[in-house]
Amino acid sequence: MNGKRENLLPLYRDMFLIRRFEEKSAEMYALAKIAGFLHLYIGQEAVAVGCLAATRSDDYVISSYRDHGHCLARGSDPKKVMAELFGRATGLCKGKGGSMHLIDAERNFMGGYAIVGGHLPLAVGLAFAIHYRKGDQVVLCFFGDGAVPSGQAHESFNLAALWNLPVIFICENNRYGMGTPVQREMSLYTNLIDRAISHGMRAEQVDGMDVLAVRDLMTRVVAAVRERHHPYFVEALTYRFMGHSMADPAHGVYRTREEVEEARKQDPLGRLRETILRSGCGSEVDFKQLEREIDEVVRASVTFAEESPFPGMSALYEDVYADH
Repeated sequence: MNGKRENLLPLYRDMFLIRRFEEKSAEMYALAKIAGFLHLYIGQEAVAVGCLAATRSDDYVISSYRDHGHCLARGSDPKKVMAELFGRATGLCKGKGGSMHLIDAERNFMGGYAIVGGHLPLAVGLAFAIHYRKGDQVVLCFFGDGAVPSGQAHESFNLAALWNLPVIFICENNRYGMGTPVQREMSLYTNLIDRAISHGMRAEQVDGMDVLAVRDLMTRVVAAVRERHHPYFVEALTYRFMGHSMADPAHGVYRTREEVEEARKQDPLGRLRETILRSGCGSEVDFKQLEREIDEVVRASVTFAEESPFPGMSALYEDVYADH
C-alpha cells in the first residue's frame, strides 16, 4: 500500500501544479501582467504527467506552443517558468521566449514551438543524434491533432520509420485542432492510428484523461523504443477545458457550454483523486496539505516574476544559452 501511495500522490501533485499554474497564468494575463499569446493546458494534464513519469532525466522532450504543462511536468522551476511568461530576465530564456517558446536545456526540455507541426522535424533530428551517437535515450514529441495534416509531420513520420529512430510521437487529440470547425471535422473523421501505421510506425491509442492509463502505456512504449530504436505513435484522446488561447472564449462558436461541462466529468485530477481515496492510498488530509503546498508554490512564482527585472538593452546581443 505504501508503494502505491508513493506512486500515485506525486502524479496528482504534478497535475495539480499544472492546473493551479495555468489558472494563475490566466489571471495574470487578464491583469496584463503577461503579454502576447497564452495557450492553457487545463484538462490535458494527464498526458504530460503520465508520459513524463515513464521517462529518464536524460531523455529528450519537445513540445508545441501549448507547452507550460510539459515544461512543469519535466521538472522545470515554476518560478523561472512564470518569470518567462512575464518576460523577465530571470525566466528560463531570460525573458526572450515567452509562453510559446519555453526551453529548459538543463532538463533536456528542448522547447515549445509556435509553428503548428514545425517542431516534428526537430524531434527527428534529436532522435537521429541519439542514433548516430549510439545512445539509448528516447525523444518524446508532443503535438496536437491540428499538426497531423501538415506536410512536415508526414515527412517526419517517414524519416523516423525509414531510419529506425528512437522517437515517440504523442498526438494530444483534443478534438479541435486550432479551434475551428474545419479542424474538428478533420480530427473526428481521420483515423490517426491508421495514418501512423501507414508510415511504418507502431501505434496505439490511450485515454488521455486517465493519468494511470497514460503512464502504464508509456512505460511499455518507452521501454520498447529504448531497446529496439524504432519510432512509435501514441494518440492520447483528451480535451481542453479552456479555449484555444486566451484570445478565444472558453466555448467559442464551435462548442457548447453543455459539451464542456460534460467533458469536465472526466477531469483527470478528479479521476485520480477518486482512485487514490477509493484504494486507500491517500486521504483528504493528504490532498489538503498537498494542495496548500502547491498554492504556495504558485503564489511564490508570481511574486518572483513580479520582483524580477526586465531584460536590459544589452540582452539584445546576448546568447541565452551561452553557458550550455
